[in-house]
This record gives sequence, structure tokens and C-alpha cells, in this order.
Amino acid sequence: MEDHVIRQNITETLENNYMPYAMSVIVSRALPEIDGFKPSHRKLLYTMYRMNLIKGARTKSANIVGQTMRLNPHGDITIYETMVRLTEANGALNLPFVNSKGNFGKVYSRDMAYAAARYTEAKLSQVSAELFNDIEENAVDFVDNYDGTMKEPVLLPVTFPNILVNPNQGIAVGMASNICSFNLREICEATIAYLKDEKAEMMDYIIAPDFPTGGSIVYDASEIKNILDTGRGSFKIRSHYRYMKKENCIEITEIPYTTTVETIIDKIEELVKEGKIKEIIDVRDETDLSGLKLTIDLKRNTDPELLMSKLFKMTALEDSFSCNFNVLIGGMPQVMGVKTIIGHWCDFRKECIVRKYTFNCEKMEKKHHLLLGLKKILLDIDKAIYIVRHTEKEKEVVPNLMQSFDLSEMQAEYVAEIKLRHLNKQYILETLKELDVLEAEMKRLREIISSEAKIKKVISDELKQIHKKYGRDRRTQVIKHTEIVKPKAEVFIEDYRVKLFFTDHQYLKKITLVSLRSSGEQKLKEDDVILQEMESSNKNELLLFSNKCNVYKLKLHEIEDTKASQYGVYLPNLLEMEEGEQIIFIHPTADYSGFIAFGFYNGKVAKIPVKAYETKTNRKKLVKAYSDKVPCVGMAYVEEEDFVKLVREDEKVAIVPTYLISEKQKKDSAGIQVLNITKKIGMSRIEKVEDEALTKGAVKTIPAAGKHL
Repeated sequence: MEDHVIRQNITETLENNYMPYAMSVIVSRALPEIDGFKPSHRKLLYTMYRMNLIKGARTKSANIVGQTMRLNPHGDITIYETMVRLTEANGALNLPFVNSKGNFGKVYSRDMAYAAARYTEAKLSQVSAELFNDIEENAVDFVDNYDGTMKEPVLLPVTFPNILVNPNQGIAVGMASNICSFNLREICEATIAYLKDEKAEMMDYIIAPDFPTGGSIVYDASEIKNILDTGRGSFKIRSHYRYMKKENCIEITEIPYTTTVETIIDKIEELVKEGKIKEIIDVRDETDLSGLKLTIDLKRNTDPELLMSKLFKMTALEDSFSCNFNVLIGGMPQVMGVKTIIGHWCDFRKECIVRKYTFNCEKMEKKHHLLLGLKKILLDIDKAIYIVRHTEKEKEVVPNLMQSFDLSEMQAEYVAEIKLRHLNKQYILETLKELDVLEAEMKRLREIISSEAKIKKVISDELKQIHKKYGRDRRTQVIKHTEIVKPKAEVFIEDYRVKLFFTDHQYLKKITLVSLRSSGEQKLKEDDVILQEMESSNKNELLLFSNKCNVYKLKLHEIEDTKASQYGVYLPNLLEMEEGEQIIFIHPTADYSGFIAFGFYNGKVAKIPVKAYETKTNRKKLVKAYSDKVPCVGMAYVEEEDFVKLVREDEKVAIVPTYLISEKQKKDSAGIQVLNITKKIGMSRIEKVEDEALTKGAVKTIPAAGKHL
């Protein structure tokens, strides 16, 4: 039997199979809508509302999870995790919507697991009333649930911009959303200002994001403005700490919203293990019922401020929050700034209010119509009773009342249903007093519905009430970025003494003194010799002068430590040197002090300050490091009190004090005549004098003739 292969166009297959899934994730799962909720949140909260958990007592979380499955056909663990994040105990939201009892874990802990749903209890929190106040008054649309057995709201009629008050993160297909939270008071004030003037500047009311976990935002006005205007950007948030002098420890009490205690501890332990942080004895999590506490025990004489600067740089104690305000508006994802989001929320809230007042108005009109019918029979109650009493058939009662009193069918039905005990003048007069109240209220509602300004006032009044009732001070403080003293890069470099070996075959070894003491003979390639060896610090920089008048710059800490049994690093590869170029002299420096003396074949010496090779930027190569007019025969590092030995090709020598050689600021200076030469005999080398006995024969003036030693 032959196999039948069906060929499919890959683009059509993706479009037919993958696109519906992608759209479902974007529209129905991952991105929040203008009420600030994803479908999973909305289904859970509405289920709790239907269970009367807004006023009733708490019930087992397992009960809530089970009931939610009628709207949300997902696993119980998934639904319970959604609920956990909405609880007061978990601390993930500025305004938690679930009042909880039991262990719901903590947003700042990765390992603190929440208890199973059968052990915990929950109900809706007080602020949840602001989600459901208008839901029974046709403020929002309802749709069928997944099996058509009940209705659920498309959106919740929230009375404040919840989308900006609580943090929200979601990863869809091909897009994501990451909305930071803001302070409720600031958002209410900004929204009220927007309702008064759509050109209002948001930064006048919103200071910065505000997170439930506190911490401090490193405030940069331009960054915050960009986030408020565009909905994109990032800012840094750092932990709060205090130094306990008596116990010699640092206590961290608030951490960035984006990280966990365990992540921070793991990183600190890693840094201590690698030797990058040496001031810490121990780090432990002392979080208890009173709140988060991370304790770091310090070694004696540790500067806590400097250590925290290092930890902010090297761990998640300072972290970045990347904003991406991607919200579904009418089923379409849009990335918007805060003002645009507030504008969309105001439009949504206006629609809710118009629908609510229209619904209430229609309800009142119906009652008003019935009371007008009651008013008509008040003129002759006895006649109404007579008609009902003497009508033979029940179905003729309503038509007879309609005909006798000029009533509508609805009015006649209402009159016919009045209890016998209420057919007295007093009851009817008391009931009719409601007519004036209804007419006044209907007039008021119609005026609001027809007036944009009055609708805005209703929204503003609601926001003022919420501001007063639920507003609280900022948890996240603000530090201006200009006030933060950033530690220099050298602070993070481990400082220890090293020995440098530079060989003729262009190898460089950096060996720690500890390693050098325990090692044997230096390993070199065949025919290779050591040209220079010197002691330095791992924090120093290294100048490497080449035969092509270039100087290369390296930071010693960037060069790997080697052993005496290794060849070291091969400089032409490391420095990416030109073809035929060779390093002829190296000099390590901490502060660019002293001079480099360049000796030339023509007997001249150029004394150039090492400062001339210092650069503000991290440049790796400088050209024209010394003069190329005459061949250079050697270099030596000197200070003002030193002596140099100048050797001619005929082995005549001059010992010259360096103070006699005038300093030149220009790197490629030709220098001054220091050694007399002839047409056939030039200078062969220059070196620093290390033997004090030789300095007694130093010349007093230059140029010097030289003599045989």
C-alpha cells in the first residue's frame, strides 16, 4: 500500500493553526484590559462576588477555586495561583482585592511556598466594592461562559484606574506587557486633573512608580517623563538597608519588586566564594512575621557604605524595571503612556456611568408610570373596588379597570395586585409622595446623562472618595540619581601584589607573589630570555611601547594570572599589533607619575612625563608615543633624582643625572643632546642606574663625552 503525502503550504498551515492560538493568548489570556484585569483575574473575582464574599464571612480557598471553574476551565492549581497573587498576605499588589487568612507565601520570596487551598480561607477585601458597585445596574456587558450555562462580565466597572495602581505583567505571543504600579492618591489626583484639563502634565501629580515591596527608585526626571509619556523605558530600584553598628551587620528590610531574597543571597554567596567580596562573614534570611529582613555580618573595619555600593552594583539589591504599558483597548493591543491610559479609562468610566444612570432612569420611569395609575384610582377608590368586586371573570378585571380609569395595561395590573389591606386612602397617599422624589431624581439623572461636564464631576467625586478612603502614603521612596555616589571601577578590582615578566619572544607573565614563592624555575620557550621583570599591583595599568612608536595600554586585572610553569600571554595576539611590530619596553603605573627617558642613536634623550600617556577615555592604543626621526636605542623609567647610563657603540659610557635632562611635554619630541657622538659612532643603549657606586662618576653638564669604565 502506497503512502499518500499531502503537501501543505507552510504559511497557510501557520495561519490556520498557529494564528488563532496566538490571538487567543493575546486577547484572552496574557494582556490586561482597561479595567486592569486579565480574564483569569476577572473570572475569579466575579465568582467570589457571586458567592457573596464581599460582605459574607471567609470561605475555604478550595471552595472558591472549585466555583471559579464554572467560568475558568483551567486546573485548580492555576486558578489558586491567580488568587494567591491577589491576596493581602502575598503582598504583590498595592491594593489587594482578596482578604486572606493563612499562608499565601510572599512576593519577595522564591522558596516560601503558599499553603494548599484546603487550608487557607478568603473573601473579597473592602476595596473590591469599587469593582462591583455598578455591576447590577447594566454598567457593563455580559457574555455567556464557556458552556453557556451562566453569564460573566466582559469588564468590571472599576471606579478608579486600577490598571495603573497595581503592577501587571504578561507574556503573549510576539508581544508582552509590563506595567509598574503607581500610588493610588497620585493616580486619583492625576485623573481628576485630566478630567478638568486634558492637557494637564502628569508629572505635576505623579512623582514616580510606587511598589508594594517598597525600596527606593533612583530618580531621573527625563526617564520618568519618558515612561509617563510613552509607556516605555526603564528605571532602577534599590533596596533599603540599615547598618547596626553594635552588631556590625547590615539589615536589608526592603528589596526591589523584581527580585527575591533567595536570588540575592545566592548571588552574595557566589561573590564571596569567588573572592570578589571579602568583607562579608555570613548572610542569612531572618524574615519573620514582622516582615522581610536579610542580615549580612561584616568583618572588622568594613566600610558598610562602600560594601553596599559594591553589592548594589554586583547583585539584585539594585535592579532595573523595564516598562512596557501594553493594554488591550477594544480587543486591540496598544502601548500607551499614562495620560493616554487615563484618557481611555475615563472614556470607559463615562460609558459605565451613562449606562448605569440610563438603567436607573428606565427603572424609575416604570415605577413612575405605575404610581400615576395609582393616583388615578385615588379619585374614586370605591369605584375601583366595585369594578373588581362585580367583574365575573378574572381575566376581565384588568380591561375593565383600564376602560374605567383610562389606565395602561401595566398600570391596571399594578392596581389589581394591590392587597386588600392597602386599599385605604392613607396608604395610597403615602405611596404617591414618592412621585415627586422620582420625578426629581429622574430629572437629575437625565441632566447628568446629557452633560459631559456633569459626568466628569461624578467621576471626580468618586475618585475623591476613593482617594480619601483607600489612599496611603508612598511605600517606594525616591532618590535623585545625582545624589548617588557611584563607586569607582577600582573598588571592584581585587588588589594584590604581582610580579611581571616580559620576554624577548613577546610573552608577558603576571604571577602572584604567593604563587611565585612556591614555584620553581621560569618556563620559557627555546632561545627566549626575560627582558624585564618588575613588581606591581593588580590594580595598576601597563604601558607597552612598540618598535613602531606606538604605546598600548592594558589594565593588569584584565590579564589572567599565570604560573611560572606557563609561557604567559602572547602580546601580539592580545594587543592586535601590526605586522612586524614588537613590544620593546613595558612600564606599570598606578598614578602616571615619573618620566620615560627615550635614548636615540644620535645621542639625544627625550624625557617625557608618563602623564602624557594618560587618557580620560579607555583608549587601548596611542600613536606617536615617541620620536621616529632617529632610531630609538632604548627606554628607561626614571624620576627626578635618578641617573641614567648612556652607552656609545665604542663602549664609552656617560652617567647622567636625570634632572640635567629637560622635560618635554610633546610625546614625539626629538629630545636634547646628552651624549656626544661621532659620524661613525652612535649611542647604543640607555638604562637606569641601579648601582649607587656608579653615580659618583656622574657628569655635571651635558652633552657629555663619555669614558671607558
